[in-house]
Amino acid sequence: MAVTTRLKERTDEIREATRSGLGAPPRAVIGLAGFVAFFIVMVVVWGPRTEFPLDWSRGISRQINEGVETITVVWGPAFDLVSDAVLRFLLLIETAFLWTPWPVVVVGVAIIAWITVGWKFSVFGALALLTTGLFGLWDSAMETMALIVVSVFLSIVVGIPFGVLAARSNTFDALLKPLLDGMQTMPSFVYLVPVVMFFGIGNVPAVFATIIYAAPPTIRFTSLGIREVSPQVVEAARSFGTTPRQLLLKVQLPMALPTIMAGINQTTMMALAMMVIASLVGAGGLGEEVQRALSRARPGEALLGGLGIVFLAIIIDRITQAWAKSRQEALRM
Repeated sequence: MAVTTRLKERTDEIREATRSGLGAPPRAVIGLAGFVAFFIVMVVVWGPRTEFPLDWSRGISRQINEGVETITVVWGPAFDLVSDAVLRFLLLIETAFLWTPWPVVVVGVAIIAWITVGWKFSVFGALALLTTGLFGLWDSAMETMALIVVSVFLSIVVGIPFGVLAARSNTFDALLKPLLDGMQTMPSFVYLVPVVMFFGIGNVPAVFATIIYAAPPTIRFTSLGIREVSPQVVEAARSFGTTPRQLLLKVQLPMALPTIMAGINQTTMMALAMMVIASLVGAGGLGEEVQRALSRARPGEALLGGLGIVFLAIIIDRITQAWAKSRQEALRM
């Protein structure tokens, strides 16, 4: 009898809720009706195709231009020092790649691919590099590799500390996320304007534009990897008396390394994608080959240069992914 009474009470509650829901119009209907009424009123009062009443673009753009010019004048010597340091580093790496005999590079990449991925990809990597050389793009490919090495290295140097700070501070992470969103969604051509004003024309502004474009994945994945470290592991490490520095260097970063490597992989791919755009400000390598061919309306040469970039991207992507996967499996064991 009690069960029957409860079922009846529950049925009455459901009916009452259904009636109240049917009696009140849904929010979608109210919102749509309000928008239609607002639209009709605005068309009648303002008329169609009304121009926006205010335009602040000129004032804001003028202030930005003046600010950039002021920074260029005041901090010009500092920019020159940074530019010289990056240029020396880049020339050192580029000279090393160009000085190394091409058979050494091909065999070295094949051995690394065989160790990390397998013999099939090792054969593909060797054939891809040989094909790049047969296309007459070996020197350009080595210049591109130097640009990638320097850009990715500096992106890691900048990205990992920022990722660590974002993982340790929710406030810093909340402030950093909109900046990273803007860096990743901003058209890449926009980055060329300030770097040219600060560093001039050449490889150095191309490197800095690439860093701005490619660093966000390293920052995001570093923060994500550290935050995903098991709280039990962190608590156990603290119970043994580890300092915050030891906790970071010996526990959190090693365990987050596979995730960080995934971010570095994405940074490398974005850096390669930036090479053609960076050629507009004087960056050499395969990007310059593609840009020159496009400017002269030679699709064949542009296609060959693009294939060279694709070959490098596939080789780097597969090797870094395989290395990150092996580190993840080692941690699970």
